[in-house]
Amino acid sequence: MVFVQYGQIDVLDGAFVLIDKTGVRTHIPVGSVACIMLEPGTRVSHAAVRLAALVGTLLVWVGESGVRLYASGQPGGARADRLLYQAKLALDDELRLKVVRKMYEMRFGEPAPARRSVDQLRGIEGARVRAIYKLLSEQHGVKWQARRYDQQEWDAADVPNRCLSAATACLYGIAEAAVLAAGYAPAVGFIHTGKPLSFVYDVADIYKFDTVVPLAFSIAAKAPPEPERAVRLACRDLFRQHKLLERIIPGIEEMLAAGGISPPEAPPESVPPAIPVPEGIGDAGHRSQ
Repeated sequence: MVFVQYGQIDVLDGAFVLIDKTGVRTHIPVGSVACIMLEPGTRVSHAAVRLAALVGTLLVWVGESGVRLYASGQPGGARADRLLYQAKLALDDELRLKVVRKMYEMRFGEPAPARRSVDQLRGIEGARVRAIYKLLSEQHGVKWQARRYDQQEWDAADVPNRCLSAATACLYGIAEAAVLAAGYAPAVGFIHTGKPLSFVYDVADIYKFDTVVPLAFSIAAKAPPEPERAVRLACRDLFRQHKLLERIIPGIEEMLAAGGISPPEAPPESVPPAIPVPEGIGDAGHRSQ
């Protein structure tokens, strides 16, 4: 994951580069980067967008320090079989409950309580999350009242909430990259619904409390002059050290497999591609050529 601010991203001599206002070029190894977060002041050329799509690197337009996520550069849709599989699991109440129970188990390390609906599990989850926030604040000596912030008055939030928001925004970026790379739809969620990134929020919540949330509290305890920047840099290092992207994609397959069904086969009367699809160099969910 790379954050870019105040510069133009272009392709020069076949390489992905960032050019600042003085003309200095910084090479970005686009083929080994899962996602590039584009902060305010960034311009992207058509050639750069095309190269990112070819190698399966997600471009994400975010607010300053990554605290808001506006849009992503490549929608899902490259794997119809996986999209139909995901949709079938989400639309069937029984299958959806199985997936939600698996998400609960993966998040808290124990099976979900028996005979509970999705709404009841959400209530139990909310209580456990509030308890975790309280525990982490006590462990790090951070004054904590509640999880609250106003996007329109960002600076009015306290430092712990600003750190948490910046950390979760970073996690959402790499979780969206994983969802798209695996060939699924970010909008088709199981717990979260009705938003363009509902499934991204579902996936990110599984990894949130053993990665970015403790990190956010540890940084808030230090009260740095630029907490969002400190969180962003720490998240970047954390994702690399823990190889988070490599964990998320198998995790998506595991949670969906809890539904107990297989991806649908193509109907026998369907028409195969007239021109074979060339093998891409990106992941399964990305469109290459």
